Amino acid sequence: MDLSCTYSSLILGFHISLLLFSRAAFGAKFTFVNKCEYTVWPGILANAGSPRLDSTGFELSQDSSRTFIAPAGWSGRFWGRTGCKFSDESGSCQTGDCGAGQAECNGSGAAPPATLAEFTLGTGGLDFYDVSLVDGYNLPMIVETSGGSGMCASTGCVTDLNRLCPSELRAGGGAACKSACEAFGRPEYCCSGSFSSPASCRPSVYSQMFKSACPRSYSYAYDDPTSTFTCSGADYTVTFCPSTPSQKSSRDPTPVMATPGTPNADGSLAGSDTTGMSGSETGSGSGLTGMGGSGTGSASGLTGIGGSGTASVSGISGSVSEPEYGTGSEAMLADGSYLAGLAMGDSSGVSETSALRSAGLIVSTILILTIFS
Repeated sequence: MDLSCTYSSLILGFHISLLLFSRAAFGAKFTFVNKCEYTVWPGILANAGSPRLDSTGFELSQDSSRTFIAPAGWSGRFWGRTGCKFSDESGSCQTGDCGAGQAECNGSGAAPPATLAEFTLGTGGLDFYDVSLVDGYNLPMIVETSGGSGMCASTGCVTDLNRLCPSELRAGGGAACKSACEAFGRPEYCCSGSFSSPASCRPSVYSQMFKSACPRSYSYAYDDPTSTFTCSGADYTVTFCPSTPSQKSSRDPTPVMATPGTPNADGSLAGSDTTGMSGSETGSGSGLTGMGGSGTGSASGLTGIGGSGTASVSGISGSVSEPEYGTGSEAMLADGSYLAGLAMGDSSGVSETSALRSAGLIVSTILILTIFS
């Protein structure tokens, strides 16, 4: 083989290598879109070990957008702040306040209640993402993917939970809805103390209300099977107050449980049950329509969640079943800590998978070079 052919092969191999590793090097693009009828101040908190993005908080007026680039391996969370008033050196927000006194949060997180979008980007492998109501809810939010491979389902909460919120969970004069953990501080609601495992920490009537309204969002700490999603090589759009799900979102199927430990059709991780969410739902206001949920508008509050056993909570009445936990909650570790930790930004469990995928890319490049040499 002459030198010109060898040179062409090397150039081809170089370009293929760039294509294979560009996603691993540059991570993902995050675009924030505000569809609310008011200004939102997004907050950004990088997890320990992840670099700060170009901003940690900024003003996003109605119908505007802003884009950031995150490197491979980045992990952190986003949220929207509302009712913010800032002067030169001080200020605060009605919901989601980070306590920095200014638009930039500078390493501080959101004060509950706040709707959170959480991400762990892979390094050549899968990204993990979710929308969490574990710290409560303050505004509708949806996460959508573009350009990725794999399941790459949309997730989020498009229902206005502030209209459904029981009086004992209301915050900010109805501008936000607390979690039961934040409202009452009891271990069984916070999955702490003797309730710190999937087997002992069961969904409460409050978390089931959140789950019924927003089936794809985390409703409590161990709500992994239908709440954690994966995608590879994608960019992400975080939209506040989406009026309706996009065409892609409406095509994404409602989470349906598959064989324990395997991906569902929508990209979430399967478990052995659906956290007791059988039966029909009836809700006040616009009904329970969040991200694939269905329901009927009614002034009677929320009824008919689950099966046996009864419960009544300030506008929430009906029957509630205690779900049985099987292998679904232990998809990665026996105590479920990997997925639960991932929801809180722990990316340690991703490193091995990412390393294997990176090694696979290197081997593929070598094989291509060998074929053309």
